Amino acid sequence: MREVVSVSLGSSLRDHEVNISVLGKGYRLRRIGTDGDMKKAVALIRELDGNVAALGMGGIDRYLYGGNRVYEIRDSLKMVRAAQVTPIVDGSGLKNSLERDVIFQLQQGGVIDFNHKRVLIPSALDRFGMAEALGAQGADMILGDLVFALGLPFPFKTIEGLGRAARVFAPLVCRLPFPMLYPTGKKQETSSHQKFERYFSRVQIIAGDFLYLKRYLPLTLENKIIITNTVTVEDIKLLKEKGAALLVTTTPDMGGRSFGTNVIEALIVAVLKEQGKKMEKETYQEMIRELGLKPRIIDLKKEGTLTAK
Repeated sequence: MREVVSVSLGSSLRDHEVNISVLGKGYRLRRIGTDGDMKKAVALIRELDGNVAALGMGGIDRYLYGGNRVYEIRDSLKMVRAAQVTPIVDGSGLKNSLERDVIFQLQQGGVIDFNHKRVLIPSALDRFGMAEALGAQGADMILGDLVFALGLPFPFKTIEGLGRAARVFAPLVCRLPFPMLYPTGKKQETSSHQKFERYFSRVQIIAGDFLYLKRYLPLTLENKIIITNTVTVEDIKLLKEKGAALLVTTTPDMGGRSFGTNVIEALIVAVLKEQGKKMEKETYQEMIRELGLKPRIIDLKKEGTLTAK
């Protein structure tokens, strides 16, 4: 049994483990939360290094993307450098491939018509592939990177505008301690309902990392569409209670929850390594098709799960 492990700065309450078969081979996927403890995360990666097929780093990004530029988050390097033998990924490869494809599938399959729909993306630098795809489908976007990360009331409407601004603020943001930018540990289980409510109320679709969304979800999400990932059974119940109409997770259901992109990317890396192939953009696209990765689509007003056409 080949093992793929995600070491996350997130809450250990969200830990999950599942055994799956991929192309005739057995894989155990595990997510281990360290409750925001970077030293514990680094120590765990060092312990696992060389003993598992691939590693994911969760609860933190290595890269942010703005236009044609890539920005590296300084704190992430502590975890990256702890893995000397086993490949370690943060999910960026899937965010810029799988998540683009999901938006296209939803549009072409007639599940969601994004044209002229108002969409809130709290962190487009984290979900640049998704944001770019939404823009290409004609969505009317609110890109809230400065709003949600720094509390500055300056949302962007276009990828181009965000990219220009990112040249100024992204290098500075990437040097900040990561907990200032993203909820880690116990902060993932708390929320501030009213802080950015006006941005949520203006849109029909909310897209991005679920834990980032959950931190600021308003009291009601009546009839809104949520496009996200890394949701548990409890998270789905929360969205139903708030009145959301549709949930799309860009990664599939595995044992009752959707894993983060870092876990699925680590799985792809493990499969590629088994096949003796290198990690390349084209290879990722091939593996997405070969593994049959499809979004999970749930009608929250009814019981049951739909699939994209």
